[in-house]
Amino acid sequence: MAETMKAQVFLAPERMELQELPIPKVGDADVLVRVRNCGICGSDISYYFGLSPTGKMPIVLGHEFTGEVVEVGAIPKSLGLFKPGDRVVVNPVQHCNACYACASGHTNLCANLYVPGVNADGAFAEYALSRYTGLFKLADNVSYAAGAFIEPLACAVYGMKKLAIEPGQFVVIFGPGPIGIMMVQMAKAIGAGKVAMVGTRDYRLEEARKWGADYVFNTKDESSPYFVKDLKAAIADLTYGQLADRAIVPTSSNAAFEQAIDVTGGAAIIVHFGLPDAGDVIHVPALATHTADKEIRFSWLAPGVWPTTIAMIANGLLNLEPLVSKAVPLSEAATAIVNLRARKDDPIKVQVTP
Repeated sequence: MAETMKAQVFLAPERMELQELPIPKVGDADVLVRVRNCGICGSDISYYFGLSPTGKMPIVLGHEFTGEVVEVGAIPKSLGLFKPGDRVVVNPVQHCNACYACASGHTNLCANLYVPGVNADGAFAEYALSRYTGLFKLADNVSYAAGAFIEPLACAVYGMKKLAIEPGQFVVIFGPGPIGIMMVQMAKAIGAGKVAMVGTRDYRLEEARKWGADYVFNTKDESSPYFVKDLKAAIADLTYGQLADRAIVPTSSNAAFEQAIDVTGGAAIIVHFGLPDAGDVIHVPALATHTADKEIRFSWLAPGVWPTTIAMIANGLLNLEPLVSKAVPLSEAATAIVNLRARKDDPIKVQVTP
């Protein structure tokens, strides 16, 4: 094996360079993975444009990835867990299993998280390190491209568990991005009676409808055939005045979350999923929400749901690979990030294939 690799190194906001780096050295608890597919996450866009801080700088971004095992550290080797050639997917949120949060089962709140692509070098590179505890074997019937959806899907699974959909319920999803579209598929599989998708771009709304949304609403573009001026009234018309039973918001928009509170009825559950900016404040009509006996829940990362998520994909419960709008080589990663933010060519999901 060569001693160096190509990697996209993030140096400063809007500055990323393709460089030749040493292939990472494998520690006792590590596994070296040759990267096959790595999804570009919304957080990668935020990091690139300086909207969110990374754990270190310079850094190799990229955390939604699959690949094949190249080298195994002493600990996983002694346990017989992995061997060179294994097809794997990486859970990048790697907890310490030693702090109080981990001991109580809240691994998403670990005080010592190690996250490739966020506070350690990630997968916009030919090779990446993972701790063995964040590695899972990929079923033979799951492609590397589909497997690269497992990390965002796991987060969606955790959020949907908090949504607690009951059969027949009316569910509203705000944000027809890749995660929102996966949530549509899950809501229908769980047994939602009707699913409405709310967004601001018709091409994404139409994609959501293609994957199972019964209704789509555009709340911004007055020229859209899906435009509604009064979303609450539109949902009331569909529910005989009862409004929605459940709403989840896989977008960072504060306005969308406040609208989710508005369009839900009595005893509803609303899940805040999209990551807000540091200064955002949610305004909740206290009396109306209280007397409607609503529940507002928050969803952060994906503790305890990776086995479920992997099984869902291996057993064909969701169709993910068609959501890949484009796969780009490593040399085009920075351009792809810029184009994603600009919505060039109406993308849903873009992956980097080193």
